[in-house]
Amino acid sequence: MIRAENIHKSYGSLKVLKGVNLSVDKGEIVSVVGASGAGKTTLLHIIGTLDTYDKGRVLIDGRDVSGMNDRQLSGFRNRHIGFVFQFHHLLPEFSALENVCIPAFIAGKGKREAGAKARQLLDVLGLTDRMEHKPAELSGGEQQRVAVARALVNDPVVVLADEPSGNLDSKSSSELHRLFFELRERLNQSFVIVTHNESLADMADRKLTIHDGIIL
Repeated sequence: MIRAENIHKSYGSLKVLKGVNLSVDKGEIVSVVGASGAGKTTLLHIIGTLDTYDKGRVLIDGRDVSGMNDRQLSGFRNRHIGFVFQFHHLLPEFSALENVCIPAFIAGKGKREAGAKARQLLDVLGLTDRMEHKPAELSGGEQQRVAVARALVNDPVVVLADEPSGNLDSKSSSELHRLFFELRERLNQSFVIVTHNESLADMADRKLTIHDGIIL
């Protein structure tokens, strides 16, 4: 489902990634760990087509993304990749339901179709009674579950999570970790999770360590 081959990335004279190879199968959960500055988030952004790379190749679901222009990448990203970040980035003026619908609207789906999918996901995530609440009216854990629903609304083949529990208390973190695995069983999506949380990392099907710009 994901294949990154010989990925190199530098910022000026600083070499961040030095020939990273990574493959993730359909329905597999892979965690990526390493010290701060090791290149974990950079790799995640490259896989997610949010950042460019100097050398190498990235394939998502068999599609080589290196030849796509910005418009093609934007459309591909919207349809095929879901993102969950450490900070939920919900829009404060919209309800939970409306926040989840936004990527579906961008993909050209109608209000009825997008709303039905968003309600289904929020129900699965235990937020049936919180759909009309705005982010300020939700707990941190609830806000992050809304962000997970938003990541899933377009049925992406790949979900990328960058420190998804880094801003949560221990109880909410544990609930979020279990949620990823429940979603995998239900939806068979592939997950790549960058985390400093060792308990989450150890739960994954595989745990990869980045050190000095390469995967050990």
